[in-house]
Amino acid sequence: MTDPMIPLSAPRELDAPLATHHFPALAPTSAEPLVLLHGWGFDSRSWEPLLPWLRQYSDVIALDLPGFGDSPGGADFSLDNVLNAIEQSLPAQATLVGWSLGGMLAVALAARQPERITRVITLASNLRFVADASWPEAMAPAINQRFNRDFERTPAKGLQRFLALVAHGDRRERELRAELAAVQPDSGQIRPQWAQALSLLSSLDNGHAFEGLRQPGLHLFAEHDALVPLAAAGQMPALNQRQRVSVVAGAGHAMHWSEPERVGEAILHFLRLTTGQLDKRRVAHSFSRAATSYDSVARLQRAVGETLLNQLGGLELGAVKTLVDLGCGTGYFGERLAHRLPEAQMIGLDIAEGMLRFARQERDIPALWLCGDAEELPLADASVDLIFSSLSVQWCEHLPSLFGELQRVLKPGGRLLFSTLGPRTLWELKSAWQSVDGYVHVNRFPPQRAVDEALRQAGFVAPEWQREERVLRYEALGELTRELKALGAHNVNRGQPEGLTGRQKIQALKAAYEPFREEGLLPASYEVYYAAARKPH
Repeated sequence: MTDPMIPLSAPRELDAPLATHHFPALAPTSAEPLVLLHGWGFDSRSWEPLLPWLRQYSDVIALDLPGFGDSPGGADFSLDNVLNAIEQSLPAQATLVGWSLGGMLAVALAARQPERITRVITLASNLRFVADASWPEAMAPAINQRFNRDFERTPAKGLQRFLALVAHGDRRERELRAELAAVQPDSGQIRPQWAQALSLLSSLDNGHAFEGLRQPGLHLFAEHDALVPLAAAGQMPALNQRQRVSVVAGAGHAMHWSEPERVGEAILHFLRLTTGQLDKRRVAHSFSRAATSYDSVARLQRAVGETLLNQLGGLELGAVKTLVDLGCGTGYFGERLAHRLPEAQMIGLDIAEGMLRFARQERDIPALWLCGDAEELPLADASVDLIFSSLSVQWCEHLPSLFGELQRVLKPGGRLLFSTLGPRTLWELKSAWQSVDGYVHVNRFPPQRAVDEALRQAGFVAPEWQREERVLRYEALGELTRELKALGAHNVNRGQPEGLTGRQKIQALKAAYEPFREEGLLPASYEVYYAAARKPH
């Protein structure tokens, strides 16, 4: 007895949310969640082998696509419907991870929502599933048409044949087929959306979407994939230099089942490499260019630094032999520290060489000025007694790396004193931009909880916190934006729009900011945290 043909449903929009399966991170984290999109013929259970690796990074949300797994049927599996359904199920910020069809959907959605999707990772996913003249590195059209036709006639047999193709060529082909069969829905769960999804696969072209991706991406291909030709991996890097392409040797289409450790480690490496929203090269370049104008407009930085400097009075400073001004900038507070502790060796360290050139010329103190990354300090283990850092922590990408480095270079009992900015910084400007477009125009900063967790995980004890809100006021919005540029603190996030901002958008931004005006002036709020912590003896 054969299966009945799958009936075609009339096109309908999604009328119920997608099923979401939540897997918490293995340790507290401030990283955005990973949202997983499965491939055709499977559901969210197909991600089981990768979960132990992905949960090392952040919370994981595995979705069931419309008509698959626990998600309701009834909706037409058109590209717009499916992307809208995924979009409704996303957190405010997410990294998308997609397998096969799920990877193609991830790329399409990342191109459509650059402000919400920070990165995209695909496994065994092509720009086109079916070859054409513009992209021949894909499945032959005749083979695809025959499979789709056979599946509509006898779904159960089609599903078995598909399972064989997924496992084909893998070094663990026989065992892999049995493992995948255990998590594949049976023929009784096949819905009309499955055939519609095959139709979408046949026509979906991600060429333009892939070329236009502004987010960093990782795209893994399998050496012996029977569904996605390996030749595609060789062509994709030239289309978009922000995208990384790698090949998993000895694997078939279900690479994350046969090689979960290799795939998991590759994903973790990419995530850690691209953690955060800041582009450090742009941070260094931006602050270097601002060196000569910085001191003239740094009124917030001066006020915050003075508050932090006053906290030195509560510390025992007699034993301080070596101190570091981390993110020293123009050396203004390095000079103050040197006068406060004249017997100590003063080290000013910054990522921006332009700032250091200015400090060497303008600060008449016996300091050592070093160019370096706070997350990879050019200092010896246990060589520093005190680290002072005012408003530089927020420019670091990976807080665990940062505080791990600070803990490494501090002597036992050494002190860390820093100030940083919180997520409500410039909230008025963020709000105004959000009414104009969906891009990232204002730098994002982590909440106190995330900073405190990273401090404690690095081994610091007894962190003490203070919080304040400072508000600067301006007659016109242009005064604020010019000041941010002069400070080198204008937008250096990934996910921002490319090119110049048009006149029409600037006018819309000004109009959106006006409702915040109070007593004739426009406010700009800064959320400031002050922290003091100690390395154990």
